[in-house]
Amino acid sequence: MKTRKWNMLLIGTAIATLAVGVASACKDFLNTAPQGVLNEDALATPDGVEGLLIAAYRDLDCNNSSVGAWGCAASNWVWGSVPSGDAHKGSNLGDQAPIFEIETYLWSAGDVQDYLNQKWSQVYDGIARANATIRLLNKVIAAGGLDSGSVQAHGIRGEAIFLRAHYHFEAYRLWENIPYYTENNTDFKSSNQNVQVIDSIVTDLNTAEKLLAAGPRNGDAGRASAWTARAYKGRVYAYAAAKNVAYWDSAKATLDQVVSSGPYALETSFDHVWTAFTQYQNGPETILAYQASVRDGEPNGENSNFGERLNFPYAGSHFGCCGFHQPTFNLLDFFQVDANGLPLAETDPNWNNPAPTAVIPTSDTGNIWKGFNFIGGNPRPVDPRVDWTAGRDQVPYKDWGLHNRSWIRDASYSGPYSPKKNVQEDAANGENNVGWVPTQTNDVNIHIFRYADLLLLLAEADIATGNVDLARGFVNQIRARAGQTAQGCGINTSDPNQAAAVADELNAYPTCAGQTSMTVTLNQVGTIDSVTTPWAVYRIGTYATPWTDPVAALQAVKMERRLELAMEGQRFFDLRRWGDADTVVANYVAIEKNRIPYLAGASFGARNHLYPIPAIQIELSKVGSTDMLVQNPGW
Repeated sequence: MKTRKWNMLLIGTAIATLAVGVASACKDFLNTAPQGVLNEDALATPDGVEGLLIAAYRDLDCNNSSVGAWGCAASNWVWGSVPSGDAHKGSNLGDQAPIFEIETYLWSAGDVQDYLNQKWSQVYDGIARANATIRLLNKVIAAGGLDSGSVQAHGIRGEAIFLRAHYHFEAYRLWENIPYYTENNTDFKSSNQNVQVIDSIVTDLNTAEKLLAAGPRNGDAGRASAWTARAYKGRVYAYAAAKNVAYWDSAKATLDQVVSSGPYALETSFDHVWTAFTQYQNGPETILAYQASVRDGEPNGENSNFGERLNFPYAGSHFGCCGFHQPTFNLLDFFQVDANGLPLAETDPNWNNPAPTAVIPTSDTGNIWKGFNFIGGNPRPVDPRVDWTAGRDQVPYKDWGLHNRSWIRDASYSGPYSPKKNVQEDAANGENNVGWVPTQTNDVNIHIFRYADLLLLLAEADIATGNVDLARGFVNQIRARAGQTAQGCGINTSDPNQAAAVADELNAYPTCAGQTSMTVTLNQVGTIDSVTTPWAVYRIGTYATPWTDPVAALQAVKMERRLELAMEGQRFFDLRRWGDADTVVANYVAIEKNRIPYLAGASFGARNHLYPIPAIQIELSKVGSTDMLVQNPGW
């Protein structure tokens, strides 16, 4: 069998396995008898330190053997997409009930506690591994095993400090009120009150930036560099501005420097961003991504994109399981555009179909056209990113043939759409082929922070600092890239297992005969790019009129963030930092509940602005009878 592995960062090694024992941060180990004792001297070598660092990187995504299941996915689909209106839990009523409770904002439910603890354990495990790396590095240096000023020593320290900052930021985004741990902490029952989390993260990122080289160490894709730390610092400043607008000045200065001098750029077309094709992975748009690896000798596929493995079409498809993370009707409607190819939601208050079809159709008949309403007998044009984001009936699903209703586990429960970004292309040969349902694990890298995200944060910073029309330029860059390609026929005739899918697609669309490309090029007409296929009228335009109104400009940037980053686990955190969550979620539920009946019981309130801290972690934090971790308001 062909071995396919991306770099040594995330491949299990004996050293990394030992490191799991050293650095476990799920705090219940404090009250549990140890199963054994590791002689740290066995790791006190340069190779041992590198192994610990690998273990710290490994916590970027779920690992079933360490911290649990889907609550710790690198994409944050459970925490960032499902509660935001981008995605439903999916599957059916009985499977993964905690995600249903997360979607309906019942975050105090007992089942949710396990998921919350998975995420808490993941981030603090990552912090502990990073800190253990630094402590062991100091020991190796003191013993003469490494020169403290060497490139290797600086690189290990800088990468570990960067990862520590990232994991704390992940915790901050969910809970805000968190303890901050460095390599000097020996007491792991610190308070989460009045902690200057942002200042500590920025300090760590500044230190990492100074220690790291401009490019990834040893040329290993996936390692943090000085530019990674600087770009991430701009992201942290943008989030901090939600609490203190003065941070926008720092965000703008930092992000401007990254854009003007850094190594990043947009991919040439949107289909190159989320992909299993090796030639496009770790391209110029990647700032930080989980480096999924397949066919590397790990028998259960746990180095692949394990945290996404539920998020594939169900048994009627090639993938076989499991039908979670289904895009919402609201999200699909949001991709509709006007005559100029701009978001319909900007100008049409009826964009979300306020009188929706009460019953989900079993096929695209009647007044439903591939998921969108007719207008005067013509289908509504859509942003081409819709069919790189969601699978919908009778539309090619990358190069796997036509998506159809048999791929949905229960359309009456969570609707007719499937996730798409995390799915490998057939022709890319990116499947893992081991473990439980081997067709649903792959080596599509999971973007944690990418350049389009950064550009849109800079657009926000420009608006906040009075440079309103500069923001238009960044938005237009992203929209112009989105106008390069749309979903094409994508028939992979070289795969003999897809003969039936090929025949089905040719029967539906005879013009697809001989069309083996997964993409179709849009026709560029002035500032509007468009193309008509048998399943869609794709259209996208750029903003031609200079922006002068900061309120309208910010609204356009917010819309662009949703279109560009949909289903990437960012949306809920954006709504929260903008202060829009209460209104947006209420409006979403008011319409979507007519299509998804269980949402009638969903109720979002002020306490949902922050996730509750896991009860078990509060209990484990006790010093005497005092809880060192204080629960977030309302929980």
